[in-house]
Amino acid sequence: MLITLMIMNSLLFNMMKHPMSAGIMLLIQTVITSMVTTTISKDAWFSYILFLVFLGGMLVLFIYMTSVASNEMFQKGNIMVLPPMIIILMIMYLMIDFTWLMNNTEEIYYNFMSEKVSLSTSLFNYPNNIMTTVAVLYLFLTLIVVVKITESYLGPIRSIN
Repeated sequence: MLITLMIMNSLLFNMMKHPMSAGIMLLIQTVITSMVTTTISKDAWFSYILFLVFLGGMLVLFIYMTSVASNEMFQKGNIMVLPPMIIILMIMYLMIDFTWLMNNTEEIYYNFMSEKVSLSTSLFNYPNNIMTTVAVLYLFLTLIVVVKITESYLGPIRSIN
């Protein structure tokens, strides 16, 4: 169901004309991607870090867009379709997920408790340590790029001394 939400969100992203509404759609896509990553890897730390990195990038884009296009108004034609579609999809997801959860509660609890010990160290063991190292290097590179972007003295994000 989350994959369906991601596909629908991608289709709605193409209809957005204002940068702020596109940013909201990108933020929703980030939340859905983090939820999918959590369910696939059964470890919330990687998806939490991924969400924080995307959110930091979205904040930089938000600052840039508010300084460049601060006076543009929203067009209400496209944005009014979004809330009913999201509400309907969330209700459908909750109904499907709730019925599945009611049937598999004991099995989920047993699997969660048996894998709880191995998940705490699996982030730094062999197959996943490469992914952890790449994530750390990506965060460091993103930090350097953001510092260099905001260090300019000309343009919309200039520092005023």
